[in-house]
Amino acid sequence: MATLPNPLPKLAADPSGHTLGLELPAGRLIDAGGTSHALEAAGENDGPSQEPLLWHAGGPAAPGGWATLEPARRTSGLLPLVIDVGGDQGAPEDWELMPGEVSYPGDHDAEDVLAEFWDEYAAEELGADVDYPGKQAVVEVFGEQPAYDEKVAPFGPAWPGLAPATEQETDPDTRAAEIADSLTDSGSWLKEPRLALVPARRSADIPAAIGWSGPVNHDGDVARLCAALRSWEDRFGIRVVALTFDQLVLSVAAPPTTRDEAEAVAAGHFAFCPDNITQGHHETLRAYAEHEVLGRRVWSFWWD
Repeated sequence: MATLPNPLPKLAADPSGHTLGLELPAGRLIDAGGTSHALEAAGENDGPSQEPLLWHAGGPAAPGGWATLEPARRTSGLLPLVIDVGGDQGAPEDWELMPGEVSYPGDHDAEDVLAEFWDEYAAEELGADVDYPGKQAVVEVFGEQPAYDEKVAPFGPAWPGLAPATEQETDPDTRAAEIADSLTDSGSWLKEPRLALVPARRSADIPAAIGWSGPVNHDGDVARLCAALRSWEDRFGIRVVALTFDQLVLSVAAPPTTRDEAEAVAAGHFAFCPDNITQGHHETLRAYAEHEVLGRRVWSFWWD
């Protein structure tokens, strides 16, 4: 993928980031080989032998921390992120990051990508309505599942198109800081949140910039999903706020405010991450739109 100059290697000799106009706490660099490098005092680091993908703080994140990293966007092209190093799959060095397998998000068209996914999973759901060996046993255990038409209503097997843009409630970066603070506060569902910095052109590109493999069972090239994120960035003011091994959390500055808007957005979510509906808490697109999209300032995605 096309890349920008990477300022992260400078942190090996300057862990506090002074030369980049930053004041960073002690932290680590994660390189393209999946190796974690602790950054000690200035001048005491040999630095990673491979290209570093991200920096993350060594200590727990706390509310207000995101704002301290915001200057990095202007001074060095590093974008803030929250990561969870305490999940069952460990820290980023254990996440099977694959930057060499990723293309460039700008080479893909968001509508083409989402339409392709919709068509694929629509066919799967249509097939799920037919009888198959053992279906009765499944129904006895899990109950009768919604028919395809019910699951994706008010839409059908044809891709309904991109949802129209909605009006912004606030500045996208302000909303991102608010959501980051909530994720790093006590009681957050993140087990061990850490502040991180990633060299990327725009927030939507962060997963591709580090070669994140969370959605690998859905698409092996996360840049295609980043094309959709770019489109949501333009239409709904999203920012990539947090990543775990297999979860993506977005802040939303322009959430849908009507049922029709929410259902149109939910169709894109179904194409982007079918597991949110097929394996989530809400069995139909309409229910998902009502509870997870309408007026929601956070969108979260999980891939099996």
